[in-house]
Amino acid sequence: VQLQAYGGGLVQPGGSLRLSCAYSGFTVDDYSIGWFRQAPGKGREGISCISNSVGATVYADSMKGRATISRDNAKNTLYLQMNYLKPEDSAVYHCAAVYGGCYSGPGPWDYWGQGTQVTVSS
Repeated sequence: VQLQAYGGGLVQPGGSLRLSCAYSGFTVDDYSIGWFRQAPGKGREGISCISNSVGATVYADSMKGRATISRDNAKNTLYLQMNYLKPEDSAVYHCAAVYGGCYSGPGPWDYWGQGTQVTVSS
């Protein structure tokens, strides 16, 4: 199993960014996939998840209305479109996969990719 997040960078407050995660070695029929982030000195926070099979989506309160998660099954790629970014959104963003349905906390997740840094600053 492999997951690799990319697409981070420096963006101004109020700007947008789309993160991507290339995954392989598992099927989305069985695994939910999602995004977490971790800022310096803080724990890993669940941002969004798209569930196995039917692809139902869930969002953390911190990102509701500002983020859209999607996946392209043909390309084995997960996306996170983030808009109206704030400085407090700055963190390393990771994609992950878990067998079965989505979980808000990081503990049950089976596989993790290396993160991509997002910095929101003027």
